[in-house]
Amino acid sequence: MDDFVSFARLITALRPWIGKLVIVGGWAHRLHRFHPLAQSPAHSPLRTRDTDLAFAPEEILDGDLRAALKEAGFAEEFFGDDAPPATHYCLGKEDEGFYAEFLTPLRGSGTKRNGAPDVTVSRAGVTAQKLRHLDTLFLEPWTVEVSRDVGVPIKRTLELRVPNPTSYIVQKLLIHSDRPRGKRAQDLLYIHDTLELFGASLDELRELWLNQLRPKMPGKTANRVAALARDLVAEVTDTVREVARIPQDRKLSPESVQRACAFGFEEIFCKATLMPDRGKP
Repeated sequence: MDDFVSFARLITALRPWIGKLVIVGGWAHRLHRFHPLAQSPAHSPLRTRDTDLAFAPEEILDGDLRAALKEAGFAEEFFGDDAPPATHYCLGKEDEGFYAEFLTPLRGSGTKRNGAPDVTVSRAGVTAQKLRHLDTLFLEPWTVEVSRDVGVPIKRTLELRVPNPTSYIVQKLLIHSDRPRGKRAQDLLYIHDTLELFGASLDELRELWLNQLRPKMPGKTANRVAALARDLVAEVTDTVREVARIPQDRKLSPESVQRACAFGFEEIFCKATLMPDRGKP
């Protein structure tokens, strides 16, 4: 299926709720290209079959998202033994089609009172997975406009919320060590490409970190971000080498990936002083 045709069906179905959702993950990176501060890279964006839609736990979602998705042709696919089960909302066959999933921040211990894992929740007819560090993506989100003019075949221009690039990078830094080994290189490539996309606006990304994001985070977590930014690409590692092998439409060297990420991290995070510890991460 054409990605933007499928994406248009999704956001059209969710139009009544779209202002309460933040598009995260790989599609956020694709949508970043439509922001006025974004540069125009020569290579294609990384592609992903899934669209991740996040909502804050306190967000009020009236109506029936499940019914709206079903009417638009999305079918449910269930995974795991959790109650409620993790769910993908699919167009086409799962092994080749487009699908959406809902996410919401995991707060607290991650365990219910009965001892079961607290990993999913149902809201407005859909099931969302609970993930750590997702709150970061709700800090100072940006909006981008999509329309037929940018290749998204919808009837009327629509504003979508996406994480600002600094939040996007911060969240990927915080979850890096918890990701499966195969996903770490992909996440680092997303970071590399985000730094490239906004390479002319690193001052703006640093201002976001210093004035909007860091003050709203526990000092311990903010300092951890700075440490991760300093250490993750301090040298060429096996993960960095794997990053260079992923793209099919451009040539990257491990050394260029390491240098680009190290420079971007230094500009955004590492010039700042440490924050006082104000609580748990």
